[in-house]
Amino acid sequence: MMRYTVWHRTAYTYTRPVQDSVGLFHLVPRALPWQQVSASAVTVDPAPGDIAPDLDYFGNSATYFHVTDPHQELTIVSRSEVTVHTPAYDAAALCLPWEQARPLQHPHLDGAWRAADFALESPRAAHVSEAAAYARESLTPGRPVGEAATDLMRRIFRDFTYDSTATTVTSTVADAMRKRAGVCQDFAHVALACLRSHGVAARYVSGYLATRPAPGKDRVFGADASHAWIAVWLPGTDQWLAIDPTNDQWAGERYITVAWGRDYGDVSPVKGIIYTKAKKSTLRVQVDVSPQEPAATAAPS
Repeated sequence: MMRYTVWHRTAYTYTRPVQDSVGLFHLVPRALPWQQVSASAVTVDPAPGDIAPDLDYFGNSATYFHVTDPHQELTIVSRSEVTVHTPAYDAAALCLPWEQARPLQHPHLDGAWRAADFALESPRAAHVSEAAAYARESLTPGRPVGEAATDLMRRIFRDFTYDSTATTVTSTVADAMRKRAGVCQDFAHVALACLRSHGVAARYVSGYLATRPAPGKDRVFGADASHAWIAVWLPGTDQWLAIDPTNDQWAGERYITVAWGRDYGDVSPVKGIIYTKAKKSTLRVQVDVSPQEPAATAAPS
């Protein structure tokens, strides 16, 4: 069990005044059986004329805001206190054949109707033939779903290079497959395309990974980043196996879950529309995930 303070700052600067900013942010971590959120607050500067916290279709905290005062800077700062346990999974479900993790082909299984949306193609996780072919090596007939998903995770980690210059936020699965390179968002989309192209339900997860400083080095405030991984449906349950192709590991107590959806487009931290004559803008994002003393609470059953 680990307890964290998560701080996330998004700052936009414009060359000319903006008349209106309309936006939506996913910045408040989810309350989950393995994750408790004891405090959370988000501030927007300038203060919005309208702000409306809500839950989106996937149950994520999603807040709409509308800044109506002219401004050349817009800053959104979130701060949360989160306690995370390592998730426990149903051992029997992990051992079921991966073919049963296809809710559209097995609609009678418990949880299948809730998983169905995540077995479909989505805009940023297209079912390209290269991804389907790549997945076949892991999805051999009758292989346990936990083993198959883990093997795919490890192959992506082995075969793809982490390179922040190889792709952009608009890059496609086909781009990442061709270059065999990208960032966590790309690796998550590749894994989704691999699994969903064979009918397996899997969802995109957005959040944070608590990093550790190098031996002998101090933590640097604001040096962390948002992170992305995926979760694979375990047949007949409401459990999802969270795997991280970027780091070749199951998501444990170092992973703070903020939101999940079909792909990045559903859960981007901040998105919106501005009305301005400015020709240029700059964006700066800072994230800090600070470990705290362990909370004195019992682990969930």
